[in-house]
Amino acid sequence: MVAVHNFSYGALNPGLAFAMSCLGSYLGLRCVILSRAYDGAAKARWLVLASIAIGAVGIWSMHFIAMLGFSVPGEPIRYNILETIASMLLAVAVVGAGLFIVGFGEGGLPRLLAGGTILGVGVAGMHYLGMAAMNMTGSMSYRLPLVALSVVIAIVAGTVALWIGTWIKGMVATVGAAVVMGVAVTGMHYTGMAALQVKGGLMPSTAIDGMTTAAGVSGATAAAFVIPLLLVISLATFLLTLSISLTPSEDEIRADMDIRRRLDYMEQRSAADRGA
Repeated sequence: MVAVHNFSYGALNPGLAFAMSCLGSYLGLRCVILSRAYDGAAKARWLVLASIAIGAVGIWSMHFIAMLGFSVPGEPIRYNILETIASMLLAVAVVGAGLFIVGFGEGGLPRLLAGGTILGVGVAGMHYLGMAAMNMTGSMSYRLPLVALSVVIAIVAGTVALWIGTWIKGMVATVGAAVVMGVAVTGMHYTGMAALQVKGGLMPSTAIDGMTTAAGVSGATAAAFVIPLLLVISLATFLLTLSISLTPSEDEIRADMDIRRRLDYMEQRSAADRGA
């Protein structure tokens, strides 16, 4: 077995990854809270935004920020572009599936458990697909008990996240819930990383145009692909944060909709009276 390092830059990557997970979770929860004030297409739009925030920011970005601190001495590490992007789309899709299952319909425990299981399995799937997107000269394998534990953590975290989204209100409570979700997602990631084993490899290499190596390891370097993609997502996250901060609260939206209904009713009554 070859030694692997998950903390090549000390606490920097775990700290940034945890912060990103908390931010994505917070934005997602805010979108879920706002979705409760709407029905139909308007609710769906907020749930889609929540899926992107939690899936792309809170889960996927957290994973790859943490992976920037992963290294194997002497091993070139490259990323398959299509599989890396597919892992992000998977995260968004499964989070969306869980949110829509719980957000629409009668609710209840069966829907919550179904949505949480789908979300959790999908989060774990994103993690291991993201790992499969890494190319190196050595071969990767996993300790199955720790893999199973990481999946259980993901399912529990997903179920709790969906449950929180059905009732939480207020800024302080939302921040607290986002921190809990951040702990769970980060814990799932590093549990999965503890399951990783690397054999063989250790061939010196030199990057060529950020895409290939002299050792024959194909794919893009982190500097050429992962870091720029993370920067784009960070910019989009900033814009989403700004947009949500300017959006009225759930109670304000409900109050505004109630006033509009009353005005519409009064206009209809007035038109009926004039017609009579």
